[in-house]
Order: sequence, then structure tokens, then C-alpha cells
Amino acid sequence: MSRQREFFDLASRLIGRSPTFSGILVVCAVGGGSLVVYADSRADPSIPVGQGQVPPKKKVVVLGTGWAGTTFLKNLDSSMYDVHVVSPRNYFAFTPLLPSITCGTVDARSIVEPIRNIIRKKGGGIQFWEAECFKIDPSNKKIYCRATGGTNINGNSEFVVDYDYLVVALGAKANTFNTPGVPEHCHFLKEVEDAQKIRRSIIECFEEASLPNLTDEDRKRKLQFVIVGGGPTGVEFAAELHDFVNKDLVKIYPRARELAKILVVEAGEHILTMFDKRISEFALEKFSRDGIEVKTGYKVVKVTEKSVCMVGKDVGEVDLPYGMAVWSTGIGTRPVILDLMKEVGQGNRRVLATDEWLRVRECDGVYALGDCASISQRRVMEDIGAIFRVADKDKSGTLTVKEIQDVLGDICERYPQVELYLKSKQMKSLVDLLDESAGKVGGETLELNIDQFKKALEHVDFQVKNLPATAQVASQQGAYLARCFNIMDKVEENPEGPLRITGSGRHRFRPFRYKHLGQFAPLGGEQTAAQLPGDWISIGYGSQWLWYSIYASKQVSWRTRVAVVSNWLRRFIFGRDSSCI
Repeated sequence: MSRQREFFDLASRLIGRSPTFSGILVVCAVGGGSLVVYADSRADPSIPVGQGQVPPKKKVVVLGTGWAGTTFLKNLDSSMYDVHVVSPRNYFAFTPLLPSITCGTVDARSIVEPIRNIIRKKGGGIQFWEAECFKIDPSNKKIYCRATGGTNINGNSEFVVDYDYLVVALGAKANTFNTPGVPEHCHFLKEVEDAQKIRRSIIECFEEASLPNLTDEDRKRKLQFVIVGGGPTGVEFAAELHDFVNKDLVKIYPRARELAKILVVEAGEHILTMFDKRISEFALEKFSRDGIEVKTGYKVVKVTEKSVCMVGKDVGEVDLPYGMAVWSTGIGTRPVILDLMKEVGQGNRRVLATDEWLRVRECDGVYALGDCASISQRRVMEDIGAIFRVADKDKSGTLTVKEIQDVLGDICERYPQVELYLKSKQMKSLVDLLDESAGKVGGETLELNIDQFKKALEHVDFQVKNLPATAQVASQQGAYLARCFNIMDKVEENPEGPLRITGSGRHRFRPFRYKHLGQFAPLGGEQTAAQLPGDWISIGYGSQWLWYSIYASKQVSWRTRVAVVSNWLRRFIFGRDSSCI
């Protein structure tokens, strides 16, 4: 009894010391005459904030654990928010190395990091649920989720989560363009599971082609690999597959070099169209030397169990027999995003539209980033009148050189297309553009009325372009949005507007600006093409080592960094593994 009395006294003292305690005291008796005390202390709603009660944290729900969502979590000050993460996969994957997994250059586990490890290192109370979000209700600020592992213990796999802020980073799916037969017969290369399936399919093709009951025609078909799409993913996979066949598989399948054939089908006139023309031409030339056939100007119209049917400009239908086909032609929108777009009046778009602060238009507290969204850049001509009024401080109806220079920084910051347009025209400043439009000589005498100002800037908005759907863009958006959340309470609620009329004119909450850091295209044979900032093009073996160093440094943890580097070393020493697992 004395031990029980001690528990009661301890509980009483704890409650007595807390002037704001309003909850339930539960005393449970357990074996041996001992007691366990649970105090459910909730904030008392009758006590105003500021009188001993801590204000509740805003609830941030993050959908997705890809590049955008994971980078956001890593950079977010989680102590400021009640953070919840919902994703159908419990890991982050370094997707640029997916082509390396298809041929055993890198192991699948080497490029994935459990999301709970990332959360644990944050040290905050972030919660993670492995589930799929199938509906977003922005009007009531709720999301509807379904457990990915089937029903839970009470027979119900669905649950609802409310939020104050929602960060949508669900990525995208493969885009089939409604081509018949693609989902049934083609492989995609978007997820780790896709790469593993391709790897097994490659080995199975070689094993089946080795069977004694096949004709030479059947063997050739089994070892013909068709890649639809000449973008970075398709080209890199073709290069990886060529190296795998010619450096490793020829050692164990005697007729591999003779029978195996790789074809790349591209609807455009060139492969790697988003790269510099020099890189595209070099890639085409190298593939020709390596025996990789590239068919440009062909559109795939149907895929059957044994052939890819395509149509060219000057030819009719052409059937390409295949043993394995990989579809890598672009990205499509996930169903939950399509439903959200219809609900917020964006049903005619391909992806979610956001402003420059990554906020989904017509949605309160909803942000979208990565492949599932695109930024609708504000047009200069939409705000041309407001810009003119702000710049015309003396209300004279014309702009002088000094008045233009006073707002020049704000204009270029709010409308980056102005700076791009000046570069395309090889002009140093906006004054040069306005001076040329007004037909003046000696810019100090420049004075423009509103009509002349409009005429000078009428072609600027043609420079507005959508950002590419790359890991680099998604990562930068995640880091930017995390910085915004970290200073959310220090900035004005509505930072929009063409220019600030009062104060310095600068936006304290600056819009997102993408900074291109370069891109790589591995072409096989230890050669890589690199297009780096400043229009610097590098092609060859040196670029391959630069690719190794950058991809190793960009890994999300030291564990994956060491694992990837050790995989590369293992491949140099022992070659690629050809087991079908």
C-alpha cells in the first residue's frame, strides 16, 4: 500500500504543478500490486493563447517521397510544424541511375534510402504513413488515403487526413499517348521496380534464345531490343544495354554479339533534342559506330506481342519485331492530380498550374512541385500598366532613364523573361531595348509614353518557357519551398504583384527561380556528353569521370554514396552480374 500511495502522491503533485492541465488521469493496476499512471494532458481551450498555453503548430502534409518531397523534408525546419508524410513507397530513389540498374552496373538497393532514416536524422516529430492518396479535397482541406498493403487490422484500408498546408509532390507516370498495346507489352523506366523487371527480361531473352528448339529467325527476334523514345533516359539505357551485351554477355552467350540488336525509335528529327546540337550529332555518330540503330521521324502507332508498328513521314507502316520493348517517351499525369485539376478549374491542362511561389492557383494552402506541376510565369504585358504607373513617380505620363533604372532590378526579378530577351538581343540593359524602340540616340534623352513602353516590351513574353521535368528542377523547388516555410511567419501574407509601391520595391518573399547547373548524357564505352552552364560542351572520357563524381556526391546519404561507388568499382573489376534475380 505504501508503493501505491507514492504513485498517487506523484500524480497529484504533477497535476498540481500544471496550472493548464485539463485532461484525464488513468490509474491502472497491474500484477504484483503495482500501479501505472497515464496522464492525458491536453491544452485547455478555455485558456487564451499567451496565458500559459502554447499555440498549436500548423499541420503540413507532404504527398510523395521523390526528389521534390524528400528535398523539401530535408530542408524544412520541422520544429516549426506538425509534419506528416504520405507516400505509397517508404524510400527515396536516386532515379538518374535507373538505367544502370537495368544492366547490373548498380544494385537497386544502392540507390534507395528509407524515408524513415531521413526523418530520423531530422530529429523532429515527423510522421510517415505508407499509403496512396486517391483524393484531394482543397475546399475542406482534407486528403483521402488508402493503405498500399491492403486492409488494416480492422478491415478498413482507407483514412482521412486534414491539413493546414499541403505539399503535393506526387511526380508523374509514364505517358503512353493512348497508343494501343503499350501498357500490355512494353516496359517503362520510371521506378526501381521497372528497372528490376527490365533486367530480368534482358536475361530471360538471352536464355530463351539459347534454347535448342528455336529457329535462327526466332533467336534474332528474341535478341532484338527496341527502345521507343530518344530522350536522355532512352539513350542512356540503349548505351548501358550495348555495353552489357558487348562486354559481359558475349562471354557467356557465344552468339550474343552476332544476333543481339538494339534499335532506338524517335518521333523527332534528332535524339537528345533538349541538348546542344553538337551533343545530339555526336551521340548519333557514336551509336552508328557501336551498331545501335537509330530511327528518327517515326511515330509508334501500335505495339503487339511480337512487334512494334510505326509510321514514318514518307513510308507506310513498318513492323519491328522485338524480344523486349522499352517505352520512354515522356511523362503523364496521375489520376489523383487529374481529379484535383478538374475540381479547381484546370481540367484543360496537362499538369497543375502554380504561381511563382509554387502555390496551386485557386487553392488555399496547397503547394505543388516537381513533375506533377508547372509554373505559370507572370506575363509582363499583363502588368504593363501597373509597371508604368509605379515607375512614373512624377506622374508626368512619360518615363525617363532615371525612372526606368530605379525599377529595373524589380522588373528583372519579377519577370525573368526580360533578362532572357535582352540576352537574345545581345543588349546590356532594358534601357537599350527601350532606347531602340523609341528610336532615340544617346539614352539620357529617352522619354517613353505608355504606348511606346508597351511596344518595346511586346515580344518579351515569348521567352517564357516551361521548366523541364527533371530531378534537378524538382530538387531546387523542394529546397526553395522549405526555405519559404522556414520564414513563413516573417514575410507578408500576399507577396504577389508586379512591383512594390512603398519601401525598397524588393519582394521579401522572392519567387522561385530555376538555376540550370548542367546535364549529362552517358553514351556508353566510358564516354559521356556534358552540357554545363556557360554553353560549355564536354564530350569524352573526362566527362565520364565528372559524371561519376557528381552523381556520387548527389546521393542522399553516405550509405548510398559508398554503395554506389563500390558498385562501380566491382563492375570495373568483375564486370556486370548476369544472374536472373
